[in-house]
Amino acid sequence: MKLQLGYIDINDIKFDKNPRIENGVLYVDPDALVASVLQDELIKDAHFEIAKPGESIRITPVKDVIQPRVKVEGPGGVFPGMVAKETTVGSGVTHVLRGMAVVTAGRIVGFQEGIIDMSGPGADYTPFSKLNNLVLVIEPQENFKQHEYEHAARMAGFKIACEIAELARELSPDETETFESPTIKESFENFPGLPRVGYVQMLQSQGLLHDTYVYGVDAKRIVPTIISPTETMDGAIVSGNCVSACDKNTTYHHQNNPVVAELFKEHGKTINFVGQIITNENVYLADKIRSSDWSAKLAEYLSLDGAIISQEGFGNPDTDLIMNCTKIEDKGIKTVIITDEYAGQDGKSQSLADADPKANACVTGGNANEVIHLPKMDKVIGTLDYVDTIAGGHQGSLQADGSIIAELQVITGATNEMGFNKLSAR
Repeated sequence: MKLQLGYIDINDIKFDKNPRIENGVLYVDPDALVASVLQDELIKDAHFEIAKPGESIRITPVKDVIQPRVKVEGPGGVFPGMVAKETTVGSGVTHVLRGMAVVTAGRIVGFQEGIIDMSGPGADYTPFSKLNNLVLVIEPQENFKQHEYEHAARMAGFKIACEIAELARELSPDETETFESPTIKESFENFPGLPRVGYVQMLQSQGLLHDTYVYGVDAKRIVPTIISPTETMDGAIVSGNCVSACDKNTTYHHQNNPVVAELFKEHGKTINFVGQIITNENVYLADKIRSSDWSAKLAEYLSLDGAIISQEGFGNPDTDLIMNCTKIEDKGIKTVIITDEYAGQDGKSQSLADADPKANACVTGGNANEVIHLPKMDKVIGTLDYVDTIAGGHQGSLQADGSIIAELQVITGATNEMGFNKLSAR
């Protein structure tokens, strides 16, 4: 499959009655976008705000982060099975609004939501502080069920991202990149002398509000399967979960998966990037055994020499991670795992809930229990009402002066297990 991404650089966002992209500036009509959001009867009210890099702004609680993209050539559309029809994506031409994101925020869905600081020490821990963010703040109707509100908030973010991306349909990109994923036959023929490497991506699927969607299907309902890496770049996988903010894979993470990007970068040079296996993270032991068996079987089927395995979440999924790792190693395939650590505030506790000597090559996203002091910001988008109760916070996290003392867990993307940040551990 061959996919071309055309990047439209967005250097600023402004409100204007005439929506357009002009000279690197995105102009949006907030009233028109709010009217679109309010078509969902579960949403009582909504408004938009703009947060730019370096501003004294705190966004919380953050639900999702989404990069606007539009399919301009080829089959399918962005977010297939969610917004577009369930047509296979990953080929053709897609335009990408680079340098910005749509962020959904507002009343909390689950206790595992997060914070994005646009400046100060907290900004160094989240990649989203470097983006121009159009923030959709949602107020739900009363007497809703949590999973219904989560669905409404998720779909509102996707809808707005798609509407904004339409402004880029006819534009000439500032830069283009082409990615091509080979067939199995081609992967053997094209680079016979290079090690065959694959990517095993674990998708969060531990239960209600811990959901990831593949072509609109909850990952709890899938068995491990092979997917083209270009499909993930084209919106086939999206976030619908409320796991701890620090290691939650937002939709933006899936769209810009750095493991996929780096493997493509080395493809044909130092490695033969054969493809991607997606698997789920299960609650019951029997399901963990089944899925990890399938992941190992698929890795062997692709005749991999090496595999990178990324996790999402911590605790229970650590068992899935180690099962995937050990079973793939038992097939004679070398593995590297990407995780983060919950080693206690002093860093002295066991980092993972499971371990094995075969898991001897590990990339860590850092210790999520590390305590950080976030100074008061001049402006809050959303509400601070939940700071004490989100994962990583505690009673008294929100200080009287408006500053916050909490664990890194509260910062969206701080210890991301795709390696989508600069934090590690030593």
